[in-house]
Amino acid sequence: MSYRREMANRPNDMPAIMPMIAYEDGAAALDWLAKAFGFTERLRLTAPDGTISHAEMVAGDGVIALATPTPDYQSPRRHRKTCEAARRWSEVPYIIDGLMVYVDNVDAHVRTAKAAGATLLSEPEDTPYGQRHYRVEDLEGHRWMFAEHLADVDPDQWGAQVASAATLDE
Repeated sequence: MSYRREMANRPNDMPAIMPMIAYEDGAAALDWLAKAFGFTERLRLTAPDGTISHAEMVAGDGVIALATPTPDYQSPRRHRKTCEAARRWSEVPYIIDGLMVYVDNVDAHVRTAKAAGATLLSEPEDTPYGQRHYRVEDLEGHRWMFAEHLADVDPDQWGAQVASAATLDE
């Protein structure tokens, strides 16, 4: 199976991979993600009970889908209150299950996110692989990393290995 960039069996306005995130309150999440992270809403399907069945937000050339899947769904923040394992792995600032988004200016972005009430997990920092990034939790505890590209750095200079082109096309 091949995963080349030219994957054609999808609508023109859709990326090849689209993250889908559940929220207890999808409508509130749409508003908050726009305010805190600068995403733009492009589609909203509301169920008869008022919950969000499917919504899409645009971030640069990426698309994020979200919904409120079931009344039984628990956000990461609420789940941590009842699950000791989830509480323990959430004590580290890393993006264990989350999303990474490139932005033009990490320092300006983090100020906006903090002003909107995002929970800062790590301050902006420069990395050896040529980016500046920070980590944050949204209103329901989903984790995000926002990064700014600073320089192209060969992966071997920071300890990574690159798969060969032949391996990628298998």
